[in-house]
Amino acid sequence: MAKTYYFIGIKGTGMGPLAQILHDQGNTVLGSDIDTYTYTQAPLEAAGIKILSFDSKNVDAHKEAIFVRGNAFTDDHIEVARALALGVTMLSYPDAVQEQIAQTTSIAVAGAHGKTSTTGLLAHVLKNIAPTSYLIGDGTGRGVPNSQFFVVEADEYRRHFKDYAPDYAILTNIDFDHPDYYTGIEDVTNAFSDFANHVKKAIFAWGDDAHLRTLQPNADVYYYGTNVEKDDFVATNIHKSTQGSHFDVVFRGEQLGEFGVPLFGQHSILNALAVIAVSYMEQVDLNLIREYLMTYQGVKRRFSEKQIADITVIDDYAHHPTEIDATLDAARQKYPNKQIIAIFQPHTYSRVIAYKDEFARSLEAADKVYLVNIFGSAREKKGSVTSAEIGAEISKFGGIVDENDMSLLMPYENAVMVFMGAGDIEKYEFAYEKLLGQLRTDLQ
Repeated sequence: MAKTYYFIGIKGTGMGPLAQILHDQGNTVLGSDIDTYTYTQAPLEAAGIKILSFDSKNVDAHKEAIFVRGNAFTDDHIEVARALALGVTMLSYPDAVQEQIAQTTSIAVAGAHGKTSTTGLLAHVLKNIAPTSYLIGDGTGRGVPNSQFFVVEADEYRRHFKDYAPDYAILTNIDFDHPDYYTGIEDVTNAFSDFANHVKKAIFAWGDDAHLRTLQPNADVYYYGTNVEKDDFVATNIHKSTQGSHFDVVFRGEQLGEFGVPLFGQHSILNALAVIAVSYMEQVDLNLIREYLMTYQGVKRRFSEKQIADITVIDDYAHHPTEIDATLDAARQKYPNKQIIAIFQPHTYSRVIAYKDEFARSLEAADKVYLVNIFGSAREKKGSVTSAEIGAEISKFGGIVDENDMSLLMPYENAVMVFMGAGDIEKYEFAYEKLLGQLRTDLQ
């Protein structure tokens, strides 16, 4: 029976996809959010899902609906407060996701890094083989009637994934991040341990991660990686090129054959290996897995590329040293003969304080590094550290880029400009692209 759902914070990277799923399942869906345009609202608008401005009157007008409350909204938020006062039916975002997880064979992808890319790849492969619903953290969601699979990105921030109980889980890694919430790596590991204990059938974990190796869940654990001695699913005979990567897969001595992905960097091979592993355990045809891995185009803001005259512009969500390593590694593989220029926006003061030295080391992998000022958050609008302090530790540092002055970036020709960050780095990227397009046109 169709229901009506009202989302408080419908443009969130998880809320938007969930709204799309419920809409696709035949429910009436609407919601509210800030008026500022975000990339997550385009799919909602395309589906005809109404987006309202925050207003307590919205709650009164739709009080018979089932409300879904975004993780970011506290009890004193204008609509949450009104919903609580009226006593409407209200689910948290994780509770609403768990309702979907419980309905079919579910696969949750969790990890400090790589979960969006891995979720996107798994969803792409499975949706081309069997009816599959999915929720990806790039703002993409799809609901399919009578789904065989449900693929979901599981977010560890503030332990949002703690009550998920999927059939399978892919664990890409455990790393210390979100220093505004977690106290250290032990706290993060405990959160992943709690999540793992809810998995019903099996877990697929990256074998090189020492913290993942300490988990002892009730479900079976299969490790994936490149270590023939220690891992269950192993990528061997790896060949990387400017077209992507190819490798053989062995499962506990059994040859599963050659696979490839049109993606770059070592992390892309590991992501594909995890997808192959869980698909194999669900007895999905290996030839179909092989076919659809090669047609994957990526997810939003993960190594997204565009060409402007002689310049390649890459946009990536990387905001942690490990993610910067992976992004620059991928750029080197695809463009081995070009200059790699990094333009990085640090995200939150607490993360910079925790990782200032690590940021500097990771960024050294580029040929030249530029920074923009730190992007704060609602909780951290100012801090005691600056981007210049990171720059001071980088031998290839070229300066701080201002949105209104792109002159530092203009001298480069036939280069790869890698814009990275989780804040508003895109506005710097767009300013650069606009000026670059004008200059290249003037030269013609």
